[in-house]
Amino acid sequence: MRKLKELLIERTLLSSALVTIAVTVGIILVLSIQAFAFFSEVSIIDFLTDTKWTPLFTEKHFGILPLLAGTLLTSFIAIAFAVPVGLSISIYLSEYAPKSFRRTIKPALELLAGVPTVVYGFFALTVVTPFLQGFMPGLSGFNSLSAGLVMGVMIIPYISSLSEDALHAVPYSLREAAYGMGSTKLQNAFKVIVPAASSGIIASIILAISRAIGETMIVAIAAGQQPRLTLDPTVPIETITTYIVQVSLGDVPHDSLEYRTIFAAGIALFAFTFLLNTLSYKARKKFQEKYE
Repeated sequence: MRKLKELLIERTLLSSALVTIAVTVGIILVLSIQAFAFFSEVSIIDFLTDTKWTPLFTEKHFGILPLLAGTLLTSFIAIAFAVPVGLSISIYLSEYAPKSFRRTIKPALELLAGVPTVVYGFFALTVVTPFLQGFMPGLSGFNSLSAGLVMGVMIIPYISSLSEDALHAVPYSLREAAYGMGSTKLQNAFKVIVPAASSGIIASIILAISRAIGETMIVAIAAGQQPRLTLDPTVPIETITTYIVQVSLGDVPHDSLEYRTIFAAGIALFAFTFLLNTLSYKARKKFQEKYE
């Protein structure tokens, strides 16, 4: 009976793993089949090099660069804001905050991850953008700056919570050894604890980057829907995910070339995210090997 239970548990776990793999393979197959049909009519060279994206216009251009630029711009703003804030929070909670304060504030921070993204989007549009326009009169009503900043607020819990867990898991003997050699609390935190927890910190940043790249509602509401190849954060832009939503919920015929653009954009986003995660994973391994 015991062996039967163990076999049942083993097969259940195996089935769960296979379901995950099957779903991933299914997504790749659907994207690949539809994208192949798209690229049979549109040159992949034009797709990767054209600087205009107007598949729904009379004069059609299928260059993914404007959407990719918008995605990278909003993600960069979000990460540039979230990483220093999130790491500062995690270091404070791990090394400086009283235990009672840590037990209270950490769950409160994690609540930010549970706020619906559509709420963040309207917050960016109705609160953050007017606030920024008070300092930047030329700021457009739809822009990547406010969208990126609010995305940064949204992903702070991913960085702060996971990084704090990594910092808290560092053996206390390392702290005692550093104090024994005369280091201050600040030196101990940044020269001993942070390097020792670098693997977990980088993993949290990777997760945050992936979350920012895949965000849809915030950029759809606050950043506008104007694909343009620019790095100016004050003007409207469009991201890959926003375009996919725009076409999916519109009146574009499902068997048309215009509709297949969402699969081409989707596989481009998938490939970009996969490449980014691969590079980040290698960077994490190097940090892990360096401090082991």
